[in-house]
Amino acid sequence: MKKIKIGIIGCGGIANNKHLPSLKACSDKNEIVAFCDIIEERAVKAAKEYGMKDARVYTDYHDLLANEEVELVHVLTPNVAHCPITVAAFEAGKHVMCEKPMAHTSSDAQAMLDAWKKSGKKFTIGYQNRFRAEVQALQKACEKDELGHIYYAKAHAVRRRAVPTWGVFPDKSLQGGGPLIDIGTHALDLTLWMMNNYDPVSVSGSVYYELGHLSQATEGNMFGPWDPEKYEVEDSAFGFIKMKNGATIALEASWALNILDSREASTTLCGTKAGAEIHSGMSYPKNELIYNQGKNGLLMQESISPAGHIAYFEGGASVEGVLEAKQWLDAIINDTEPLVKPEQAFKVTQILEAIYKAADTGREILL
Repeated sequence: MKKIKIGIIGCGGIANNKHLPSLKACSDKNEIVAFCDIIEERAVKAAKEYGMKDARVYTDYHDLLANEEVELVHVLTPNVAHCPITVAAFEAGKHVMCEKPMAHTSSDAQAMLDAWKKSGKKFTIGYQNRFRAEVQALQKACEKDELGHIYYAKAHAVRRRAVPTWGVFPDKSLQGGGPLIDIGTHALDLTLWMMNNYDPVSVSGSVYYELGHLSQATEGNMFGPWDPEKYEVEDSAFGFIKMKNGATIALEASWALNILDSREASTTLCGTKAGAEIHSGMSYPKNELIYNQGKNGLLMQESISPAGHIAYFEGGASVEGVLEAKQWLDAIINDTEPLVKPEQAFKVTQILEAIYKAADTGREILL
């Protein structure tokens, strides 16, 4: 079988903790032939660990895109760079996997959609949490209408103290935001996917900058103390989304919040036939899926607790990361649709942007 030749743009944390080990686990389907990073040493290191013997190293992504050997590009850069690199990649005739979120603004996301549609190539966004076992099980239940009409849901991305202290996470100019755009994006993606509802009509929200600049708030942070002087993004954000069919979604996201229950990449669904919750994050030793309904005159709950991974990457090839890579490569090889569709990721970006705008203006945003 012919292997897909891949170019990696961005050789930082998400590349080394997710994409590169996951692609290595699918080495029967791909060869990484090019690496690019503005810090050359990072690209050199990644090439030595994961690349072919003759893998090329670049510091300018335009040079990598000019490499005709590269068929597929993984865009693994800070958020604000997703759009220009992705658009250029499609114009160069490459397939594209872009890390989440699709973009930091809906106008950038739209430009990416337009370039993709013109290219005739494959496109997906890195929402690997869809591939977790309990998430797949719940999605199948929703497809079978086991919950009925889901009219209210919560998207959970709440950390008590887990502010990332590496890379550019606190830099608003490069990331576009903090926990809302970083981990809130995963929770919202899961919730919209379960509901199969991508028609938002209005969004309101609140964004808080209460703890990021307090030195005492850094105590107990999972990743060590952050620098309050360089912390530019929100520490928590909350949104309320109304859908065209009348359903509503409450979204909560935080890196730092004085709360006991830490839930990340989790969702709560309330349907007319039953309800369901996914518990994942620091407060849970393993991922849980819980159904609830009335049965035989009683309120019942059914718990399913597969062996799972908590929502924090510790390096290495996680199960969901490998499944994401395999499915994506198979979509290219077999000319099928990837699980995460660009139009779905666009709606996530649109809603997240609207929450930030609603908080800035103090008004409900109509979409």
